[in-house]
Amino acid sequence: MGDIQKHLERVRAQIAEAAEKSGRQPADVELVAITKTHDAERVREAHEAGQQVFGESRVQEARAKIPELPSNLRWHFVGHLQKNKIRYALPLFELIHSVDSLALARDINRIADEDGLHPRVLLEVNVAGEGSKFGFTPAKLRGISVVVVVMMIPDRYEASARIFVNTDSILKPLMAGMTVEPNMEQRIAILSRVVISRPNVEKLMG
Repeated sequence: MGDIQKHLERVRAQIAEAAEKSGRQPADVELVAITKTHDAERVREAHEAGQQVFGESRVQEARAKIPELPSNLRWHFVGHLQKNKIRYALPLFELIHSVDSLALARDINRIADEDGLHPRVLLEVNVAGEGSKFGFTPAKLRGISVVVVVMMIPDRYEASARIFVNTDSILKPLMAGMTVEPNMEQRIAILSRVVISRPNVEKLMG
């Protein structure tokens, strides 16, 4: 058994233990293996050991590495995405973890529209307010929440909307007492009224 397989088995065991303690299913937790600075051969070893999802933080490195690997690997972008790298990143990654400004979201939306793509993204929130970190401040995100929600709307609501943001982690706690699954209009109404405070953001991120 190689060292990568041993490491993966140890991490999966830790995930299973943590999931059990929190009342969740281990299958609900997705492990993303960060491959920055690791060559394609090491990634291939991890894939052969059962790892499916990989994360890169540099578009240039990913562009060189990903074509060398099997096409069934799944890739997430986890670094700061620069505007001039968007067009290169969108075809490579199924999920972008780090949309940290409205300007970036709009640029992704525009380029995705031009290239016929429908990227999935996560919004990055700088909860601690550290100057060295990227991300929306909670106050800034609260102020543009309606704008961000509109960009999440599927094509049947707005023809130019290309970005899809998975909002389940935000909505689930807010819908805990609801007996009926809300429709899209109701989900938008809930999201547009979200007031993000530090405790709530930490809870959602956790």
